Amino acid sequence: MRAVRIHEFTEFENLVLEHDAPRPELKPRQVRIQVKAAPLSIALRLMATGDYQRRPPMPYVPGGEVAGVVTEVAEGVERLKVGDRVAGIIDWGALAEEAAGYDANLYPIPDELDFPEAASLSPSYATSMAALTWRHQLDVSEGEWLLVHGAAGGVGLAAVEIGKALGTRVIATAGTAEKCRFVAEHGADHVINYAEDDFRRKVMEITNGRGVDAVYEPVGGEVFRQSLRCMAPGARICPIGFAGGDIPLIPANHLLVKNIAVCGLFLGYYCGWGREDVRYEHADRLAADVERLVQWWREGRLSLHTSHVLPLEDFQAAMKIVTSRQAMGRVVVVP
Repeated sequence: MRAVRIHEFTEFENLVLEHDAPRPELKPRQVRIQVKAAPLSIALRLMATGDYQRRPPMPYVPGGEVAGVVTEVAEGVERLKVGDRVAGIIDWGALAEEAAGYDANLYPIPDELDFPEAASLSPSYATSMAALTWRHQLDVSEGEWLLVHGAAGGVGLAAVEIGKALGTRVIATAGTAEKCRFVAEHGADHVINYAEDDFRRKVMEITNGRGVDAVYEPVGGEVFRQSLRCMAPGARICPIGFAGGDIPLIPANHLLVKNIAVCGLFLGYYCGWGREDVRYEHADRLAADVERLVQWWREGRLSLHTSHVLPLEDFQAAMKIVTSRQAMGRVVVVP
């Protein structure tokens, strides 16, 4: 089997595609998947160096996001059957021709949905859905102002589209004129080029000095800190990552005087990636979210946009597209 494997902590650039990797073993409640698409993310670089919050046992195949076809089911599988087209989250193993994953976090997809687009459903769109709905501190309601940072990226674009589907007024930030046009085409009401404008000042202008009700924040650093300064009283901010590489310290005085709530979201916790495996406790709720996302896609309200699709053997080139921030949407490899 062709697969990328990590034998020891190293820089991602040192990884190679192996041609004789063993097929993944099936555990109870797992299915075998013929991989058709696997998105890449910054998290894969961190996992290679040992700097991510998860450290799978060596050697292992990286990649926790997958779309493909079920070819085998193990004992205890109830949600899926052989032949199902699926997409979702697995513990690891996506950068290969075959992968194994628990049925709790793999979701049937319609025949008319292409695999590269389906691969964005979970976690990109599922993350944004969870942040904007069932994390109650960021329970976005119709008519509120939602600020989305990193809006041309995979999760940011998902947040823009879901925010509009939920009825919010979306202000989005991006770093180039091309990305700003792209985000506007995908529904954002206002787009700010943070490379040219002070986004905090622009947000206050757009909201007539009030500030936004909710912030979707995947960047970190100064972006997080300045976001606190353009939030309305009682607003909520949800950090879902630190793509800028700087984990901010939160000034508690801002939270106090403006009654601001901060709530993090790590979707992996609900998919068995925490200290306790709670994936089956949350499986139905996540499945309902994905079903709703697919329905919105059918209605034309979500694009599930894919920026680049490359063959698996070009996974290093694909990662360079991710790290150079050239992508608008997800970057996917296909075996």
